[in-house]
Amino acid sequence: MTTGILDYESDAIVQLMSMAEEDWTEQELKDALQRAIMLELSTIPPYATALWSITDPDNSKPVRHTIREIVFDEMSHFGLVCNMLTSIGGTVVLTDPATVPKYPGELPGGVNPGLEVFLSGLTRESAGLFSDIEKPENPLAFAADGNTIGAFYQRIANVFPDFAHLLTGRNQVTFPLGSGHGVGNDIVAMNTIDDVLKAIDVIRAQGEGTDASPDNPFPGNPGELAHYYAFKEIAVGRKLVFDEQTGTYEFAGPDLPLPDASPVARVPAGGWADSPGNEPDPATAALLHDFNTTYSEMLRALEAAWGGNGNSLFDAIGHMSDLGGTARQLNAVKLPADPRFTYGPEWLFLP
Repeated sequence: MTTGILDYESDAIVQLMSMAEEDWTEQELKDALQRAIMLELSTIPPYATALWSITDPDNSKPVRHTIREIVFDEMSHFGLVCNMLTSIGGTVVLTDPATVPKYPGELPGGVNPGLEVFLSGLTRESAGLFSDIEKPENPLAFAADGNTIGAFYQRIANVFPDFAHLLTGRNQVTFPLGSGHGVGNDIVAMNTIDDVLKAIDVIRAQGEGTDASPDNPFPGNPGELAHYYAFKEIAVGRKLVFDEQTGTYEFAGPDLPLPDASPVARVPAGGWADSPGNEPDPATAALLHDFNTTYSEMLRALEAAWGGNGNSLFDAIGHMSDLGGTARQLNAVKLPADPRFTYGPEWLFLP
């Protein structure tokens, strides 16, 4: 296992977590923020692929609404951490071929070791994967040790005050996501250490809940659960309820049926061209290429936005919207080797 900070498949986060907090320097903090950016980015393709597989376009329907709001939360988290890095003089790197997400594969940096993240349509299994991605050390409690996403953010929060003097407010990108997607979802500037710690609190609480409740304390709608619990409901097919007798939360409430979804197969490593019997025909290959090209342009636009050209964020938003339309076209094409399933987007970066 390599440990290069820009290497998606390295165990760099494990290495950072193994260091004593007092031994962190400015460089370790910048490295940690770059890895956090890579973590946030890595969750969007699997979540979005599942979202776009749902055939009913009504965003108010329960499961679709839940996943869609979580995707927006992850976009907000991504933006907040990018602002943290640039405010202390770091550079956001998104288009190095070594840095971009790899599927199927583990989360970047060695977080949640052994968990293989894959791309597929929405199923109970994929929802279970998503809950595992978001899982805290102990449900209903944060833990400051271990190699979970929440533990990693806690370490960053512990260390950052020692480097508060580095915050300059430079190359900040702001966007009002909160008005449509809930309190705390605005992408705001990181000018002070209070801004940073508040943003980390939002990121951790939206993903894992708090030590007393599974609710998202920064919801779009009242009663929204933190990501781990929301995905777990979809995975087990039952709503989470509080048992007054035992004083515990249980997935024992009303049934939560899965919406109809295209049967998008797991995307193979390297893409469909490397799947014997499922090599795409020219029309499907063109759709895959269009998707990958747009995805690559989105990453370039995001990198440019945090590189000083803030208006590039609007280009990135347009690219993300285009990706959904292309994904749905792919979801309608059956696999040649097993027509029970369909193609799905590959999310391959094209240098």
